[in-house]
Amino acid sequence: MDSLKLAFANATHDSVRVASLLGMAGELLESAPDSAFAVCLRAQPLALRTGLPELEGEVEGWLGYLEEQRGHLGKAIAHYQRSLAAAERAHDVKGVGTVLNNLAAIYKDQGRIDESLAMHERSLILKHEIGDSLGIATSLNNIGLIHFDQGRIAEALDQYDQSLRIYEALGDDEGVATALHNIAGVYTEQGQQQEALRYLQRALLISEQRQDRYTVAYTLDNIGAILETAGKRDEALARYEQSMALRNAISDERGLGYSRRNIGGIHLAQGDPQAALLDFQRSLEHFTHSEDKRGRATAQLKIAVAEEVLGKTSGALRTAEEALQLARELGHAAVQRDAAELLMRLHRNAGRWEQALAMGDLYGAMRDSVENAENRRRSMRQEFQYAYDLKEAGLRAEQERRDLLAREQLQKEKNRRNVFLFSAIGVFLLAAGLWNRLRYTRRSRAAIQQERDVSDGLLHNILPEEVAAELKAKGHAEAKHFDHATILFTDFKGFTQASEKMSPAQLVAELNICFKAFDGIVTARGIEKIKTIGDAYMCCGGLPDPDSSTPADVVHAALEMQAFMRQRKEEREARNEPFFEMRVGLHTGPVVAGIVGVKKFAYDIWGDTVNIASRMESSGEVGEVNISESTYVLVKDELGLSFTPRGKVLAKGKGELEMYFVFGT
Repeated sequence: MDSLKLAFANATHDSVRVASLLGMAGELLESAPDSAFAVCLRAQPLALRTGLPELEGEVEGWLGYLEEQRGHLGKAIAHYQRSLAAAERAHDVKGVGTVLNNLAAIYKDQGRIDESLAMHERSLILKHEIGDSLGIATSLNNIGLIHFDQGRIAEALDQYDQSLRIYEALGDDEGVATALHNIAGVYTEQGQQQEALRYLQRALLISEQRQDRYTVAYTLDNIGAILETAGKRDEALARYEQSMALRNAISDERGLGYSRRNIGGIHLAQGDPQAALLDFQRSLEHFTHSEDKRGRATAQLKIAVAEEVLGKTSGALRTAEEALQLARELGHAAVQRDAAELLMRLHRNAGRWEQALAMGDLYGAMRDSVENAENRRRSMRQEFQYAYDLKEAGLRAEQERRDLLAREQLQKEKNRRNVFLFSAIGVFLLAAGLWNRLRYTRRSRAAIQQERDVSDGLLHNILPEEVAAELKAKGHAEAKHFDHATILFTDFKGFTQASEKMSPAQLVAELNICFKAFDGIVTARGIEKIKTIGDAYMCCGGLPDPDSSTPADVVHAALEMQAFMRQRKEEREARNEPFFEMRVGLHTGPVVAGIVGVKKFAYDIWGDTVNIASRMESSGEVGEVNISESTYVLVKDELGLSFTPRGKVLAKGKGELEMYFVFGT
């Protein structure tokens, strides 16, 4: 840490500062995750200032991972999406694959299975393209998890087995432990508890050697669950308490929820409902803080059960209804079944026969749903065993066939040896000529492809991807009308005066730093940069794909631009250097977008919306983000934004227009 701090203090380039901060975050990751997060936040504006997408992507990826560990899944997704956009800009195939895996894991937990599987499969293709063995193993593992959840047991075990072999070949202990966990899950699902325990104990040993407290805690919980199923409650409780102690040490909020819930279950089974209730309530607090809705529903149900045992019927009724409502939102059939059964019993005991009957009907429907799922899994287990036996028999037959062919081939080789000896020289000369020709052809094709890649890269740099594809396919691109586009204009105050204090090279360099930062901001939010006009910057949200960004995205981008300019001003003031200050204006309305010209063509937009957006900028104030009424109507309910009405303000050529200053909260 001392070396990293010294490197940061002595660094003359932001890229070195970012690398130093990420190094510090890595050192703090296990011992002080909150401090690691704070360090990454310090790195975020520095990475943005470098204009290097690979650095931006790495910082956003770190922030996404740390938010995910803290249980803030919405924030984690936002960081991962910005990391993905940066990796794609940097053409970092490996980075894209990694972020896709991280996003897919969250989507899986949220029940967005199709999106999750599509991301994992895209990641697997990318990793095969670059020969990333470690990445391939990770993707196979994650795809196996989805197959397992959907009841495709044989496919899941096959994916896990492939990934385990790769991890072992690479000597990747963390990956080996993960694959062992997943294989243990398959055996647990099939009722083979001892086999599952054997795999988990191997995984535990590896994680303890690596001092990976997060994975150790997770493994201890799984071992505890197997011991609890076997009736060994005291041993299970000891594992759960070990797990909770580790999770406390690393501030794993979500994990603490599961540990507390598991401990409460043991206390309830041991006849101590009051201790169980306290555990379940603490579990609910952890799940609420970590935004884990699935965990919340299960904790609420456990609280209701403990309250019933303690005779707190009104509290049990209220909490069970909350659990049922949340389980319905999540589509969690098992919790709906158990909550409905409890509510049926509570209503019946209170003589509320109509409500009891309704809950009885729901209980029956959810019980059938769960049992159908279990029947499907039982069928899958049988199918797995059959497929496994068939695979083993096929492998044995294949090996016998290969041995026979090898013996036959050996005899043929002996017979041909003399013929090959005499013809070898002639074949060599012919092969040499063919090889030279083939090599020349390959080089020519490679050169052509390289030139094509360069031209495609230039085209995608000046045109939106969809427009570039249309231009290449048709030789032209049609102009399109968009009903709701949000246009952003910026302009530097006192640009002429500031530029007089700089050399031409310094002026261009400073503009480049600012505009590169803006490019990174708008790209991360799916906003299309239109052009720069002198010291003005223009971009537009909602085109060429209307779903690529929202008016709120453009407002947030504007706020981030102003934050960057404030920080840049502080840095240059500290060095007694001239600085820029900026106005920003936004307006939402209809536009027409397309390509103009045949030489040095450019993608541009037209319409009165553009003029009004320009007036929003010129009618604004330095350091503020000024928006029109039409934009305000679309973003006024957005979380994290606040507004100051300006009333009607005279705009040149447009009369009086309603305007608002917008602020981040």
